[in-house]
Amino acid sequence: MSHLPAEPVSPAAVPPKADSVLVRVGEAATKSEQVRYDMQSQLAANLTHLLEDRDVDGTVVHRRNRPVVRTTEPAAATTVVTDAPGVVSASPARSVEPTMDAVTDALATIATDQGLDGSFAVRVNRVGVEYPFDSEDVEREGGSAVYDAVDADDPEVDLDDPDTVFRAEIYPDEAFVFGPKHQGPGGLPVGSQRPLVTLLSGGIDSPVAAFEILRRGAPVKPVYVDLGDYGGPDHRARAESAARTLAEYAPNHVDALHVVDGGDVCRELADTLEQGRMLVFRRFIYRVAADLAADWGATGVVTGEVIGQKSSQTTQNMSVLDSVTDFPIHRPLLTVDKDEITERAKRIGTYTAAEIPAGCNRFAPDQPETRAGLAQMADIEPDWLEERAKEVADGAERVSLE
Repeated sequence: MSHLPAEPVSPAAVPPKADSVLVRVGEAATKSEQVRYDMQSQLAANLTHLLEDRDVDGTVVHRRNRPVVRTTEPAAATTVVTDAPGVVSASPARSVEPTMDAVTDALATIATDQGLDGSFAVRVNRVGVEYPFDSEDVEREGGSAVYDAVDADDPEVDLDDPDTVFRAEIYPDEAFVFGPKHQGPGGLPVGSQRPLVTLLSGGIDSPVAAFEILRRGAPVKPVYVDLGDYGGPDHRARAESAARTLAEYAPNHVDALHVVDGGDVCRELADTLEQGRMLVFRRFIYRVAADLAADWGATGVVTGEVIGQKSSQTTQNMSVLDSVTDFPIHRPLLTVDKDEITERAKRIGTYTAAEIPAGCNRFAPDQPETRAGLAQMADIEPDWLEERAKEVADGAERVSLE
């Protein structure tokens, strides 16, 4: 299960006089020197856009393996940062001089301000080699300072499994003192991979699939196929709401929903086909997505399909769907259970809109096809379907998400 956006950071979790947010990356730190630099530059740009988009004060400083946000709003800035794909965790922190006295004093101040309930430990990490002390020295002195500061709470030191951890990171030019680590989505910075077209229905699954693609660093280009009378305004409203929510995580990479008119095709297929109708329509949608991917320079198509969840999503039927295009079809939720997908949708904020009733079930045939073959598709698929897909792709409506 992927790490999902955390709850808003409480001001009570912010150290006194905090002026920074320490940002931790995961996989990006393991890459080669040039790739790491490029990914962290991309992450810095993403964080800057996120802070601006949410009107939170913050200036991103690019440090090796540890971006830092200078801010007058550390709680809000930490909440923003932990929504950014590529961020493993972040901590509001106080910047002090990189000396033993400054660090231990700040640790004591944090402990006094936040109090103590249970055992504690001090963890210190030094970056660089030229120091008149080692990490253990600072942990020992810092632990003593914290103990003295919270003596009234009857403190207990537990170095193995403490209830509370006070932390410090020391660099040659400054040190940061902080407490809890707030979890982010993990993954890679959006923009570190090539973009993908994402089929977005507005239901529970497809927005979560799109978020997972963002979390792996690929910008998404959401596409909604309007079903006309078989969908209705509420169906489209769900998709627009989902797209806007996704844009909140990557405002500099997701700025529009592209709406394709599939209503006439729905109606014609409903009037002329019974068996295999749903698969034929989905093959039409795949063709539309592939045409748009080619036009936009995208490298694949994303869907929210899960093995066996619906009749069109059997392994046999998905192979029939894939055959309509040479573009790879990415299914990030392929083996994920519905309960877990629903929980992810709640966490990223797309679940409520997905619960709006929509009329698209009226298009499904009474007896769905679960084991279609390519020969069957060749027999029942209208000759005009491929050309119609190209026409509606060319006429896609761009809906701004700003």
